[in-house]
Amino acid sequence: MDFSMKFRDEAVTLDRDDPLRALRDQFALADNVIYLDGNSLGVPPKAAAARAADVIAAEWGDGLIRSWNTAGWFALPKRLGNKLAPLIGAGEDEVVVTDTISANLFKILSAALRLANERDPKRRVIVSERSNFPTDLYIAQGLIEQLDRGYELRLVDDPSELPDAIDENTAIAMITHVNYRSGYMHDMAALTQTIRRAGALAVWDLAHSAGAVPVDLNGVGADYAVGCTYKYLNGGPGSPAFVWVPKRHQNAFSQPLSGWWGHRKPFEMNPVYRPDDGIGRFLCGTQPIVSMSLVECGLDVFLQTDMHSLRRKSLALGDLFIRLVEERCGEFPLTLATPRAHTLRGSQVSFEHPNGYEVMQALIARGVIGDYREPRILRFGFTPLYTRFVDVWDAVETLRDVLATESWRAPEFAERASVT
Repeated sequence: MDFSMKFRDEAVTLDRDDPLRALRDQFALADNVIYLDGNSLGVPPKAAAARAADVIAAEWGDGLIRSWNTAGWFALPKRLGNKLAPLIGAGEDEVVVTDTISANLFKILSAALRLANERDPKRRVIVSERSNFPTDLYIAQGLIEQLDRGYELRLVDDPSELPDAIDENTAIAMITHVNYRSGYMHDMAALTQTIRRAGALAVWDLAHSAGAVPVDLNGVGADYAVGCTYKYLNGGPGSPAFVWVPKRHQNAFSQPLSGWWGHRKPFEMNPVYRPDDGIGRFLCGTQPIVSMSLVECGLDVFLQTDMHSLRRKSLALGDLFIRLVEERCGEFPLTLATPRAHTLRGSQVSFEHPNGYEVMQALIARGVIGDYREPRILRFGFTPLYTRFVDVWDAVETLRDVLATESWRAPEFAERASVT
């Protein structure tokens, strides 16, 4: 696609010809906001407010406790998992929506370490990247401390170092598919094969992949995966995460958080834990039904398109943004931190600026909402379900004005908020 545009009207034309343009109408977007932070928190589907009201007033209010049966609450984690599964290349009854990424990762790492140890007791290393999202590293560190059996977390500083770091002592390679800071995307198929050839288990974090880029977990032969639903899947703030386990690993899983929802017959009230067969054993405690119900509103929008169409538009939006920033803001100290190559890029674009935090706060004050990540990273997410080409044009023009006028130097923009 040719992005050598000189006028805003050309972006308007791209939107007019966009085959996905009608999907935007299904989201509650303010007219005075350009939202480029769907990679951190997605926009609410318009259906979500009505669904929340129905769950609270009808299912909870009228149905009360009967709704565990009559409204299908009890089956919701598995039902949502099956609706999500096609977006990540998973099979029927291989995904369950539950808990948080942190809790799910703890479950998976615990089970995977046990499986790896049964296969080869000398495998005591978890390999990951120093730039991985911190919670993944914290969970691995905490699990190692709990086990206290000589396990090691081995971190690399560059993706190119991963093949050499994964060796005969590696139990697990814990990899985030798309880096949260830079948007760098691993070749999942190639890296999974490297991990498996070394005899290790491949654990993938799909937080910045699910709903943003095509993923084929079964096709590449991955072992475990986790992800969240509140970013590109638009499930709402803090909405439950998901866990994927292929059928070949499911009944070998030993649940470290053996709560009653993972029991084979929870209402048998047996004092002895007996894990459920299949994906159900990855559940733990009682589920947050109101929040979980809203996840379906986001997933239903994906039924109207496909991941390859979304990926084409995502890349086109990112390409346009990079080109316009470099053309319109070239005299300012902005450095592209995201790979240009489509095969190496997720659905976000990051630029580094010496005063990145202040610049982002000035943009937000002007209605262009991205976010900031240390160190010095301006992060812009492109959600093809609702982001328009004209949004890209207007965002870059606002960025140019903020930089040219140095409005970011206003004292209020230097005040650090709790969430950046």
